[in-house]
Amino acid sequence: MKKLTLIICAVLLSANAMAFSTVVKSKLVGDVTVSSKESVWKIDATVSSKGGCEVVTIEMNAPQPTTPPKVSVEFCSPQLDAHHLWQAGPPDQTLLRPDWSKGYSSSLAQSIPLYSFINTSNRNRLTVAASEAIRKVEAKMGFREEDALLRGVFNFFVESEAPLSHYKVSILLDNRNIFWADAVREGVQWIESQNDFKVCRVPDAAFDPLYSTWYQFHQQITDEKIEAECREAVKLGMKTIIVDDGWQTANNNRGYAYCGDWEVAPSRIKDMAAHVKRVQDMGMKYMVWYSVPFVGKYSKNFKRFEGKYLAVPESRGAGILDPRFPEVREFICSTYEKALRDWNLDGFKLDFIDSFRLFGTDPAIEDGYAGRDIKSVSEATNVLMKSVAERLQAIKPDVLIEFRQRYIGPAVRQYGNMFRATDCPGDMQLNRTRIANLRLTSGTTAVHADMLEWNVNEKPEVAARHVLSALYGVVQYSVMLRDIPKGQFDMVKHWIDFSQKHRQTLLHSDFRPYHPENCFPILEAESKKERIITVYQEGAVVTSGAPDRDIYIINATGEERPVVELQKAPRKVEYFDTYGNVVKGEELVAGLQRANIPVSGYVKLTY
Repeated sequence: MKKLTLIICAVLLSANAMAFSTVVKSKLVGDVTVSSKESVWKIDATVSSKGGCEVVTIEMNAPQPTTPPKVSVEFCSPQLDAHHLWQAGPPDQTLLRPDWSKGYSSSLAQSIPLYSFINTSNRNRLTVAASEAIRKVEAKMGFREEDALLRGVFNFFVESEAPLSHYKVSILLDNRNIFWADAVREGVQWIESQNDFKVCRVPDAAFDPLYSTWYQFHQQITDEKIEAECREAVKLGMKTIIVDDGWQTANNNRGYAYCGDWEVAPSRIKDMAAHVKRVQDMGMKYMVWYSVPFVGKYSKNFKRFEGKYLAVPESRGAGILDPRFPEVREFICSTYEKALRDWNLDGFKLDFIDSFRLFGTDPAIEDGYAGRDIKSVSEATNVLMKSVAERLQAIKPDVLIEFRQRYIGPAVRQYGNMFRATDCPGDMQLNRTRIANLRLTSGTTAVHADMLEWNVNEKPEVAARHVLSALYGVVQYSVMLRDIPKGQFDMVKHWIDFSQKHRQTLLHSDFRPYHPENCFPILEAESKKERIITVYQEGAVVTSGAPDRDIYIINATGEERPVVELQKAPRKVEYFDTYGNVVKGEELVAGLQRANIPVSGYVKLTY
């Protein structure tokens, strides 16, 4: 590993401030500039190279604990065959923006500090990542119009931070000519390697298809309705239910003013423990939703935590607890422990942890951090959520813990074993895009679709396209199962059976998403025994790959004859419709051809 020397320049701005600029030479992007406007801190930087990548390491030191200054790291690189920018958070598009446009941000509970410039042929051109996975990091990644350069900027310490005397952060630069998704995956693994994170245990049940109450019921749930849906879900092969918002309140206004006491509303569920047991006796696991930071203004606990909120936004109707208080962390942890023991739950959907953040001025500054044993909100959130996971797993080692995109980064993998695509009701393209992105950033953590729903009058083969867009994640359903017609019921049953038969390939094997700039028109997964390819866009060409295993080509487009390219004519060709029934189809030969694959059906090629 080689290290390059650096040049440090200090420019006098005034009698009270010094601007520091550290320039370090990179073989991949040229000059990398590290700058700050504070004179108290000493800033050092080095560049090391390994495996075709480079790592810029910045170390900051102060003579005594001091509020760290904003630090910027900037580089530029020629725009050569780089036309799109992939990033993990919204918007769900690979837009190459001008460098003066709105930037991006990441933190413990928001996205990932990783950005990938790619070309139109699925190749990496420059992937950059920062090792800071806890604190907020702002980034500018875009096109500089004056000289046709790709410009990248990372900004650290962009919000109030507790005093420090030492800080270290690294930045990965990767311009290897490799498949773009491999660069992203390896970049995420690099971030994890730079932090002392222990990944949360992922039980096999995290990959079971499940039912969620949210889209069909919202807050209007009862034990009778839940149990009626579970009886239908079991017939279809669903193994878990998530009971979302509503169990804790008789109010139907969809706000959070009644959160915080976490007592079961008797009008919703008469006896929670007995109700949970009845569902479990059907063969389903039972998970319950909690909004982690919120204490509603109409709850009994609201006054109890007065002075211990980060903010009380009127839009939420609730206070946002400050996790820096040890009694706040204990309240949250003990609440979940009690529910797990008293009701014998199987898991938790823990929502809104991205609300643990500062809303303007830090309220702790005015009172000198009184009562807070941790000064950083991000660090306190990390301590809290690790404690939640550890204490729940001590009671039930295989407890299920779901988080929703956008809190899906490497740090959150310490506390959760299920990451769900964020809400996109009725939008199969967004669901597919978000699942694919999550598969690249989540490692062995189970990736779940946003809950599926469609109109009860929809044609089964059209409704099936929602299912197929979620096939490379764990499918969550939120249709009213008692009301769907037999055709839709049979379609769901078949695809749940298919997803479980091919579970190892779909969810645990090599996953390859193509053309993110076009919202992934083709997705592919491959294990040692089979390859499963799904085409979503009419006109896209499906290349079957090497004829060395069974190949399934699924038609999730709206046309019956997708374009297929085979290296070799298969020994056997079998066609199936959207219900799994065998149907007639022509023989396939080597080369480019239109295959008569039914809409929302598939062809199996045996070699």
